[in-house]
Amino acid sequence: MATALKITPTKAPDMEKFRLRRFVEKLIDMGEVEVHDEPIDLAALSPIIEGTQKAVLFRKAGPERSELVANVMGKRSRMAAAFGVSEEELPHEFQRRIENPQPVIEVSSSEAPVHQMKLTGDRIDLTKLPFHPQHEYDGSVYLTSGLDYVIEPETGLTNVGARRLSLRNKTECGTNVTARSHLREIYLRCAKRGERLPITFACGSHPLDFMAAGMRIRQDEVALVGTLRGEPVPLVKSLTNDIRVPADAEMIIEGYLHEFGYSEPEGPYGEYMGYYGPMHLDPIFHVTAITMRKDVLHQSLLHGSGWVLGHCESANLSAVRVEAEAFHALKSAGLDVRATHMPRFAGEGQHIRVAIKQTGPGQAKRAIYAIMAAMPMVKHVWVVDDDVNVRSDDAMDWAMGTRFQANKDIIVLEGMPGMQMDPSLEGQAFGAKAGFDMTKRPGKPWAVQNLVTEAKVFSGQARYQTVQKALEAEPHFFTHLMEAVGSRDGREVAVALDELRLQGKLGRDSDGRYHMVDGKPGHTVHVGPEGHDPNML
Repeated sequence: MATALKITPTKAPDMEKFRLRRFVEKLIDMGEVEVHDEPIDLAALSPIIEGTQKAVLFRKAGPERSELVANVMGKRSRMAAAFGVSEEELPHEFQRRIENPQPVIEVSSSEAPVHQMKLTGDRIDLTKLPFHPQHEYDGSVYLTSGLDYVIEPETGLTNVGARRLSLRNKTECGTNVTARSHLREIYLRCAKRGERLPITFACGSHPLDFMAAGMRIRQDEVALVGTLRGEPVPLVKSLTNDIRVPADAEMIIEGYLHEFGYSEPEGPYGEYMGYYGPMHLDPIFHVTAITMRKDVLHQSLLHGSGWVLGHCESANLSAVRVEAEAFHALKSAGLDVRATHMPRFAGEGQHIRVAIKQTGPGQAKRAIYAIMAAMPMVKHVWVVDDDVNVRSDDAMDWAMGTRFQANKDIIVLEGMPGMQMDPSLEGQAFGAKAGFDMTKRPGKPWAVQNLVTEAKVFSGQARYQTVQKALEAEPHFFTHLMEAVGSRDGREVAVALDELRLQGKLGRDSDGRYHMVDGKPGHTVHVGPEGHDPNML
């Protein structure tokens, strides 16, 4: 059984290294941020955020002239920057950090930058924060960057998740505790006992903290924040409850979910599948304190906007985790996996592409079953050979067009658990899933027509003085023959071959190699597996 986290007081570490503002400055240096210096209404934010593939920094948002950044995690390159590795290394770095857990440390309130400003009692006013409209049919204005920290009363374990907050008044918000989650399970037990559930939201966090919040494991999840950062995370105790949260966040909102259960409507809201989630009853979040940095940088997420779904933050956040999980599942199944990729526009975790090195028949189908067994949320799996770039839509379309036959290369599994937000399930818990074997048949004999066409890269020095000398040594394909005689042109090689044909010395096999033969002058001889055929081409 998991145990509650042990926290040791210690000297405060660098509180700027994993600060959101410092990460945004890094993105600005990378050319990944669109900066708006002019004052702008809160109602105008979302169309601008949806209208660019860059992160967006507003210097003067709303009448309070708040500084607000949006969509810092909406691109693969930005997630790579958060980890400090290349895009290709992301899943492997994720797995490496997961396998190297980090401790957590506690700092005092006076050391915590997020406690530089403290608002309690009558000073609490949520209406001064930059909640803003996000999708046309949403039920309110929203603050979407909340990472929720809750202590499970029965175990003392800290649960970490990611949740929206919808504005109700100065001290109350709606939030979504309806979707399947650990928080929902914890709250239901509290409500059954008629108890409030203390909860603290960190608003304005580094992308690695969001990634930790998206994982579901049965341990003290606050430790995951440090594990994904790759070093201990500094925690500070909340002012009005016993929950410890990252001391280097931009803003903290403390409070509790009331004891009255699911009592007030919340939503609709644009969800991560690109459709609206329905309005539903939820508990109310009552705010008891707000703390923040003096130069707080507010944060908003681009979430659930259907026509730009691949640029939304949850898609890019989940892709790293899903790809790492798929790679691990395939390695555990004994397969030589070379790459995994989650297409961002398919909905969070619904699709996974896999490249394997085949060493025997049936391995593509083994890969499909391994993914389906290990990752219940995956809906479709594509398996290709390791010569196909799984990150390229064009390459995947080509593989499906040339290596796939629907009557024998598709696996359909019915009665499988589906993703709750998938609208194609029409409210059902179970649906169908499919796997697509788009690999070449292993063990197929070598033939030129089975090779992928690509340009020849010429290199090396000439090995033979003439075309005839080269062919006397061994058969050659045309470009290999050019390389053998040091030709950087090719036309003189074609002429030399024709001279050999006129002399009756030229043959070709079924794959197109040129051979030296004894044949009829003026004709090219067909060379079969056991020598040349006297019947000319």
